[in-house]
Amino acid sequence: MAMVFVNKAVIMQYVHSMTLLTLQQLATALFIHFGQVLGMYKRKDLSMATAKKLLPVSIFYNANVAFALASLKGVNIPMYIAIKRLTPLAVLVSGFLRGKGKPSTQVSLSVVCTALGVLVAALGDFSFDLYGYSMALISVFFQTMYLILVEKSGADDGLSSMELMFYNSILSIPFLFFIIVATGEFPHSLSVLSEKTASASFSVILLISLVMGIVLNYTMFWCTIVNSALTTTIVGVLKGVGSTVCLSVYDVL
Repeated sequence: MAMVFVNKAVIMQYVHSMTLLTLQQLATALFIHFGQVLGMYKRKDLSMATAKKLLPVSIFYNANVAFALASLKGVNIPMYIAIKRLTPLAVLVSGFLRGKGKPSTQVSLSVVCTALGVLVAALGDFSFDLYGYSMALISVFFQTMYLILVEKSGADDGLSSMELMFYNSILSIPFLFFIIVATGEFPHSLSVLSEKTASASFSVILLISLVMGIVLNYTMFWCTIVNSALTTTIVGVLKGVGSTVCLSVYDVL
């Protein structure tokens, strides 16, 4: 949840979301590379065959983040968090269609109740923004797809979360660079970024965004590989509930 607030704070001051995503992927690749050089962990050498297998993961991942950042331009944070809680339902339906097996009744009911809660929240949103809602819903679809592929890659190829993150970053950077050039963000976005980083407060927020992006991706990839895509999305919902309760208690006190 904190990542959403940080990204929202950055986007409010720096609207070039695709350039921000490119910076996050570059920071991830450099962090993992230098971590390996320093002997913090071991990683298998890059393989073209593995890269081809993980290309869809990279495409869906970046599409998810890109549409999520775009949705934050028009949707307030509480509704964004609510809409993203549709992801467990999407993962549940996808698993059923893939013949993975039917989850327990308790799990199915909890996921359906969560989806109904999102519907109730949307009906009460007086600041409804069609563009923002559309971007968030598309983001849900892409998040579902990439989590399913991450789960499959960890099970079939035996890749660790760190290896998946590194491949994802390396494959993402050329694609994202092409996007920011094609959309006209680059090189104007870099000159704007240079001006913004003159502010210490923005620089701190940007750095926090990059670091939290690495930590969040690692935990999500790890949880998906060790458990399942459905477990990862449900844990995300529980995290949101816990955050909401904590914020409510804080307001009362």
